[in-house]
Amino acid sequence: MPSEAIQCKPLEVSVGDKGIERAIKHLKRKMAAEGILRELKRRRHYMKPSVKRRKKASEAARRRRKRSKIDVAI
Repeated sequence: MPSEAIQCKPLEVSVGDKGIERAIKHLKRKMAAEGILRELKRRRHYMKPSVKRRKKASEAARRRRKRSKIDVAI
């Protein structure tokens, strides 16, 4: 939904003696923890509501199959 805005705190990474490569690695790790990368990938392409519902249902079915497979193994 376009009106849905996500409020995030600003990410800060200090570049110390360890170098810029280390700072970039820390930044990527923080972005992954905040879910920024996942949100960026989700917003990259428009998905019709009908397709979104089908995808959500198929993901739920996949999780149910996985959970039932684990339950049978135990």
